[in-house]
Amino acid sequence: MLLPWELLILLSLKDCLAENARHGPVFSQEPSDIIFPMSTGDNLVIINCKATGNPPPHYRWKVNGEDLDTNSDSNYRLLEGSLLISNPDFISHGGVYQCIATNFFGTIVSRNARVQFAFLQSFSRKPRNPVSVREGQAVVLLCAPPSHHGEIQYSWVFNREPRPLQQDARRFISQRTGNLYIAKVEAEDAGNYTCAVRNMMTNSSEFSSPTPLVVRRDVIMGEYEPKIEVRFPETLHISKGMSVKLECFALGNPVPSISWRRADGNSLAAKIKINHSVLEIPYFSPEDGGVYECVAENYRGKNVAKGHLIFQNVEHLHWGQTLKDAQMAIDANLQWECKAFGEPRPTYRWLKNGQPLTTHGRIHAEANTLTISKIALSDSGMYQCIAQNAFGSIHASAELKVAASPPDFTRSPVKKATVLQRGGELVLECRPDASPRATILWWRGSDLLRGGGRQTIMEDGTLRVTNITKLDEGRYTCVARNHFGASSSSGLLVVKEPTKIIAPPLSSDASVGQSLVLPCEVASDSTLSPVFKWFFNGKAIDFSRQDHFEMIGGVGTRVMEKKGGRNVQLKHAGKYVCMVQTEVDTVSAAANLIVRGPPGASESPSVADVTDTTVKLSWSPAPDNHSPITMYTVQARTPFSIGWQTINTVPDSVPGQMMHAIVTDLIPWVDYEFRVVAVNAVGVGEPSTPSEPIRTKPAVPRVAPINVSGGGGAQGELVITWEPVLEEQQSGEDFGYVVAFRPLGTSAWIQTAVASPDASRYVYRNDSIPPLSQFEVSVGVYNSVGEGPFSQVVVVLSSEGEPSEAPSDIRGRAASASEIVVFWEPVPSRSTNEIISYEVGQRKQDLTPKQQAVNALRCCGHVGAWKTLIKIDLFSATQILSWEGATVCPGGRTSAAEL
Repeated sequence: MLLPWELLILLSLKDCLAENARHGPVFSQEPSDIIFPMSTGDNLVIINCKATGNPPPHYRWKVNGEDLDTNSDSNYRLLEGSLLISNPDFISHGGVYQCIATNFFGTIVSRNARVQFAFLQSFSRKPRNPVSVREGQAVVLLCAPPSHHGEIQYSWVFNREPRPLQQDARRFISQRTGNLYIAKVEAEDAGNYTCAVRNMMTNSSEFSSPTPLVVRRDVIMGEYEPKIEVRFPETLHISKGMSVKLECFALGNPVPSISWRRADGNSLAAKIKINHSVLEIPYFSPEDGGVYECVAENYRGKNVAKGHLIFQNVEHLHWGQTLKDAQMAIDANLQWECKAFGEPRPTYRWLKNGQPLTTHGRIHAEANTLTISKIALSDSGMYQCIAQNAFGSIHASAELKVAASPPDFTRSPVKKATVLQRGGELVLECRPDASPRATILWWRGSDLLRGGGRQTIMEDGTLRVTNITKLDEGRYTCVARNHFGASSSSGLLVVKEPTKIIAPPLSSDASVGQSLVLPCEVASDSTLSPVFKWFFNGKAIDFSRQDHFEMIGGVGTRVMEKKGGRNVQLKHAGKYVCMVQTEVDTVSAAANLIVRGPPGASESPSVADVTDTTVKLSWSPAPDNHSPITMYTVQARTPFSIGWQTINTVPDSVPGQMMHAIVTDLIPWVDYEFRVVAVNAVGVGEPSTPSEPIRTKPAVPRVAPINVSGGGGAQGELVITWEPVLEEQQSGEDFGYVVAFRPLGTSAWIQTAVASPDASRYVYRNDSIPPLSQFEVSVGVYNSVGEGPFSQVVVVLSSEGEPSEAPSDIRGRAASASEIVVFWEPVPSRSTNEIISYEVGQRKQDLTPKQQAVNALRCCGHVGAWKTLIKIDLFSATQILSWEGATVCPGGRTSAAEL
């Protein structure tokens, strides 16, 4: 016979089962902190809140801990669960809001959401008093900003100029106070100063009344040591990832210089930015903690401000363990535990249906653990664990339902069939729905299993049998019973032989371009069909889509090999796993493949310490691709080179462990790009990306012109020629030539500058120069740095002169019927330098046609040379027949010619 309370439970159980899909409220969206800019055109604030539940929950709100009556305040209204504030006022409607959701099963409350309004009020229109200061004295102009909320940016306007006042070493605007500091006032500082305040959230600005600054010049302020007027706090606690700005500015005469340093002597981190008198540390980390010093200094003395930045390890609250809904039987025991992580460490409190949980007798809450003993129907409801610290709070919710029922396997029957390998472990769960909890018995066939040896019946009713054999095969039945009834469920166990990998893949090394084969052979139960899968670095290989891999082999054997022969690449290095699956088990074997290849490319090298012929080059290590880098080579290119060229370095051979070198033998005033190439035992690697182009510094030219020569030209000219120096050898700007010459045998040089770098000829004109005079000539170079070398000295002749006298005593005689001989006295050597030739002519004197001839004889002889003259046919005056007979004396001394 059932007790009355048992009947009550059974009656309520029917309703509980019908309400299987019904549950208490669960937040899907909780309100969040919000800062609303008052200047926006949208005058509506929306605080979101949404919860699921069956039946659907209804909502109410609290503000600053008090219930909010949306009916009595026309500014508030509800839209589903969200709260809307129309035409908000930053005084009346700012505060801490909380959403409360309720349905038949209970109540939950949301986290707190702080609502703030960004605004900027106007400055007072009251005129500001003039500030009088002596020239050379310091001054501080107060901004006194109006009431505001939200990020503010300060600037100052001088004499209503359109551009804000620029900060420099003498003037500083504090972004903490808005004040303008002038370290040393100068006469031109006199004028009107207006403080401008801008709210970055509302994008609104306000301007103060002008502050007149009067500079007195009756007495000039004397010099004095720096006085630090703007200081940063002596101690600052900074959270991880935050950005911190330290302001430091000093007054003084002369104007002090500001420098920053760490008190421990360590250099400032590269990420630190210094702008005038502000030091900014972005993304604060533990390494940034320490004492920072601001040093203000002029020649009258110095002053130091110090501040200790302390790293504060703030970790946002987050759940490590939350609550789960529980459906418990009457008289059962419940223990809920929630666990949150965060810095500072959180504290905990518990709520039931939105109210603080009262602990008494059966209900005990200690920190993050809630225990309810001998559960009763009145314990049903919504429970919340709240973890909180100084930086916020988080909520975890769960529903407790109390029910009663006989054992029922409908939702969780025993597994119908289980196939396992011999030696494996059988785990059969028996978890019927029952309230209160059912007692469990297990049967194999008709045999009751009592536990012990290889058999274990767990507290939750699960049957565990280890090291199973063929004798363990059969049907297993779980029988569950409580004082409301009994039920059973059964399943079949089949035992198979285990699968083993008898030839696993082996770890190996390979070089780029080699071939590779990875074996995988198994032995398995004859009734099973093993399925092979290969994985590369954790991802399954799809052989139908992979061109690089192929799987081959017969029954029980699979070999994976690289397609295409000798084509292993660096990208194929990694972990390969052969996995074999059957219906009862899965086995796998792994092998690591190391692929050695030429080095990869390092990052772009950086260039420093540039001189006229050297630079310092540094670079990051190149990927060695599993073969140590033995050396680096440095290459360069210029606008004048053909591609990349290997260049000289110090050391001459850069070892693989060195990441810098001095590049030598560069050409001055030439644009260079550099790259590095790593080399290992496998081969030459990829070149790095080129460095930024740099130009070597100028130097005195080092290359003199070549092929210096000359001669020719008009009478009275000395013509000098040379081959121009190439552009890449000019070593600097304003390149030109220095032409030096002197008559042979003299000591004084005549020099002249030719300013064109492309010049290749110079003509010196002097009518007094004798023809064919010998000159010593040398051509040098210069640029904006200085003069370079001169070429070797060569001898160049001046231009030729015309003969000043004609031959005398001209006469002739007949030599034959067709030949005559002409005689004359040679021109004296004093009248010219050298006679190259003579011309012999004749004119018609009533001769017969056969005697008419016009002859032109030219002696081309020079001193020491003999030439043969020509013979002209007098009967055919237009045709030269031959040269024969008489000769011409060298040097123009010939006095006869045979015609």
